[in-house]
Amino acid sequence: MEEIRILSPTGVCGSGFLEASFEKALALKPDFIGCDAGSTDPGPSHLGAGHAAFPRDAVRRDLRLILLGARKLRVPLLIGSAGTAGGDVHLEWFCGILKEVAAAESLRFKLALIHAEQDKAYLKKRLRERRIKPLQPAPEFNAAVIDRSERIVGMMGAEPYQRALDAGADVIVAGRSSDTAIFAALPVMRGFPEGIAWHAAKILECGAAAVVNRKTPDCMFAWVRKDHFVVEAPDSELRCTPQSIASHSLYENADPFRLVECSGTLDLTNSRYEAASERSVKVSGSAFIPAARYTVKLEGAEKVGYQSIVIGSVRDPFIIRQIDDWTSRLTTRIHARVKQVYADRLKDGDYFVNIRIYGKNGTMGPLEPVREIRSHELCLLIEVTAPTQEMASSIAAIVRHQGLHLPIPEWSGLITALACPYNPAHLERGAVYRFNVNHVVEPDDPYEMFPMDLYAIDGATQKKAVA
Repeated sequence: MEEIRILSPTGVCGSGFLEASFEKALALKPDFIGCDAGSTDPGPSHLGAGHAAFPRDAVRRDLRLILLGARKLRVPLLIGSAGTAGGDVHLEWFCGILKEVAAAESLRFKLALIHAEQDKAYLKKRLRERRIKPLQPAPEFNAAVIDRSERIVGMMGAEPYQRALDAGADVIVAGRSSDTAIFAALPVMRGFPEGIAWHAAKILECGAAAVVNRKTPDCMFAWVRKDHFVVEAPDSELRCTPQSIASHSLYENADPFRLVECSGTLDLTNSRYEAASERSVKVSGSAFIPAARYTVKLEGAEKVGYQSIVIGSVRDPFIIRQIDDWTSRLTTRIHARVKQVYADRLKDGDYFVNIRIYGKNGTMGPLEPVREIRSHELCLLIEVTAPTQEMASSIAAIVRHQGLHLPIPEWSGLITALACPYNPAHLERGAVYRFNVNHVVEPDDPYEMFPMDLYAIDGATQKKAVA
């Protein structure tokens, strides 16, 4: 085989794409379709709480079109990081939608499910064997961290996809995965140079994000060959340039020349970017350096507590001029009142109060280089995190009252400092989570952490059974 054609419908299943673009891409006869379906970008709550970042109806719309396209052409469909975080609960949720679509459309295919959620006993064993290593920066990782994690997933490489393809799977739905592994697996399996395959995969995994004039999430198409690849967006209004494709290596990477995967490192040092047409780019010279030891990155999330927030605005120019002192005094007053109310039932380290000041440094915090406040009003977002939702909301009520009437030296008598748009003033966020793992595992082989299940899906039979 001298060429393999690849279609990426969108950067993430559920974010959308244009049907017209997808139909144009199908007409180019891709050898397979790949689609990422998750990320850590939306934060730890999806891994911790077990829910998806995109609405079910949005995922169903995209998945239906992608699945119908793949089955129409009789080409493999590879989907990774199902349900956003790629744990077992996310895999089950995503596959429920898949089976619903298969039944509605009377589709038949062989389905491979690849699990990425890790058994805690397995992780403890590898920890004892010193085969879990920290990345930088890395939080403390021990058996206690494993126990209190809601779930921990491994980010699989290309090999589990290749095993599923070898088993004859028409559709592969995988848990947490390297985004690029989805698109590199089949080209590498068919003997294409790894540097070329992995670099094309890096561009494809984000859909049309690497175009100059992106207007909406959309499709990207690639022709992978023995010494180069060519990328082009099917939508004729979108344009790839050497600069837009080269600059995409900066996306989500600290090093624009080296991208680390389970099996090695993609090296873009000698990559060459050339215009193949007014809208397409040819890339050559990319290399892949095999790893001395195969590793799998871990992602975990643990519950921090329960949170309530208070949103309020400050427009008084006297308060704005001394906002740092005012919020510092507000925090002191809150802690003092909490101590009065809860005494020894709630110690200082058992709850947290955080104040974000939008209009000053709400986005970047202490990294904000602009020191001068240039607004006539500020928005305060005050977060309260506590062991229970009731406690969080009780402390949020204290926050509201203390902020409402906290005085400043320039004024005498009772003043109103904080304007809250909601009543009650606090909003309950429920359980909140944080990432608690930044480590890699050294497995015996690329498959031991990612068990696979095979199913024969017969939508016509399922439809009759449901009816």
